Amino acid sequence: MSGRWKNRPEGSEWGAHGADDELGRVNLITPEKVKQGIAEVKEGLTFCLSLPLDFPGGNILNVRRHPPRRRPTFLEDKPYINFPLHRLDAQNTDVVSDDEVTICLQYSTQWDALSHVGAFFDADGDGTDEKVYFNGFRAGEDVVGPESYDGEASDAEGFGANRLGIQNFARHGMQGRAVMIDLEAHVGRERVYVGHDRLMEIMEADGVTVERGDMVVFRTGFADEILSMNRTPSKERLENSCAVLDGRDEKLLQWVSESGAAALIADNYAVEGIPAQPKDGRRPMLPLHHHCLFKLGLPLAELWFLSELADWLRANGRNRFLLTAPPLRLPGAVGSPATPVATV
Repeated sequence: MSGRWKNRPEGSEWGAHGADDELGRVNLITPEKVKQGIAEVKEGLTFCLSLPLDFPGGNILNVRRHPPRRRPTFLEDKPYINFPLHRLDAQNTDVVSDDEVTICLQYSTQWDALSHVGAFFDADGDGTDEKVYFNGFRAGEDVVGPESYDGEASDAEGFGANRLGIQNFARHGMQGRAVMIDLEAHVGRERVYVGHDRLMEIMEADGVTVERGDMVVFRTGFADEILSMNRTPSKERLENSCAVLDGRDEKLLQWVSESGAAALIADNYAVEGIPAQPKDGRRPMLPLHHHCLFKLGLPLAELWFLSELADWLRANGRNRFLLTAPPLRLPGAVGSPATPVATV
């Protein structure tokens, strides 16, 4: 029990790292895990794990999210691209270019903050559900929107995640040991919902083990599908391509809990399958997001570019590497682009 909640969801890790904790499983990325990651560096080779941030193109994957829009910065009415500073001072010899961008923070390669997905849950123990996030942080108090949908407080000008914002991950660093699970190598690019039993078979076949504090990375080939469509994605093709985790599989969710994984990362959209497998009754639409972000405080990351790294690891009989992947230190944001780097 904490000052924010009397009840916590069954199987959750609310309070596991303190009543005011905003990192969740990221706490498991300790100095020892960083040293374990560094110990995996044998060749000094680096791999960029980000898509170009204007991919996939359009808004097929998510109608709310649109490609970045770049433009020059302006001095009065003059764009600052190839700007000759002698226009300001005849003695200046510099030429300056400067630009800005409007970007959906979860459009392309990204991290989800713990404020990205909450749930209706009776945290007060009074028989009435509240809108809450990991560790009992409250909608309308800790995560504030510009509009109230269910009676919580709102702020049209000051909206954002006052708690559980993405800046917490940035400050922590998000560097440590990561483990690759190569789903594509076993199921190809067929649309397959991978549950616990199939995942265990794949991990056993490749000799993959996940230890407490590891960041777990799933290669499916989805990012390659995106790249091949060159910013003009096909909705039908994307919805029917590549493996996804089966968020309705209770054994899989239990494995996530017991594995001690510090993050789940994939090259696909959402890590889990959308739509989730059918289930009757009251339920989360995104069961893996619910389990990880809401219950465990375990961050998810999506749309990473993994094929070059995965191919190198397989060719060299390895599956572990050093991962350095901080998000933007942008206070109040519920997600962030990333430019992750793997070092082997």
